[in-house]
Amino acid sequence: MNRSKFYIDAGTTWSKILEITPAQERKYSVYPTSEARKFNFEYEKMTGHTTDKTAKNYENEVVALAHGAKKYLEDNFIALDLGSRDIKWVKYKNSKFCDMDWNSSCAAATGATIEMLLKFYDVRVEELEFNKEKYPVTCGIFGLEKIMDDVSGGLEPKIAISKFIHGIAYNAYNFTKNPDKICISGGFCENKCFIDSLKNYCEVLPLGRFVLVDGLALQG
Repeated sequence: MNRSKFYIDAGTTWSKILEITPAQERKYSVYPTSEARKFNFEYEKMTGHTTDKTAKNYENEVVALAHGAKKYLEDNFIALDLGSRDIKWVKYKNSKFCDMDWNSSCAAATGATIEMLLKFYDVRVEELEFNKEKYPVTCGIFGLEKIMDDVSGGLEPKIAISKFIHGIAYNAYNFTKNPDKICISGGFCENKCFIDSLKNYCEVLPLGRFVLVDGLALQG
């Protein structure tokens, strides 16, 4: 009997799910990971931090990113994925994989830190605007300390968070070895302040939140 096929990128905070129906219709959805865990879907393939990595259908996130990016892009590109708690990128040259890196050790470069700050200071992401100044956020603790010090000194929280995001964008640019163009995957595609900050250094192409699940589906 024909049935839908499900693919999941289960992040620390958010899970992205792709359903391909028997009619080959593609349905994309995003759920809090705590909610997605309650689903009884039989996944064809899965990736992410909170999946069962002993399952036969588990795929490494960088591999999923590489396959998914190829769906959207031409022969030469750098695709960068910023998740809730890590940052990773892949590079293709002449249609062949040639470089990559992955950092999950510094929370300064992750979406979870931004979500925490927005909630703590009661700021909506839509309120954030590009700020030409930036915090040096190589160390997440130091970055948070700067925000709290400046807010205590009278700086508007949305301005402080925008400077923090600019620092994240600058780190992402350096982490990918200063390319002319970066293709962005993940939730930061929907963060205009981040995209505008990164555009200060290179051309930016947002790919959306579903690159990894597309990569899983392309592999079967």
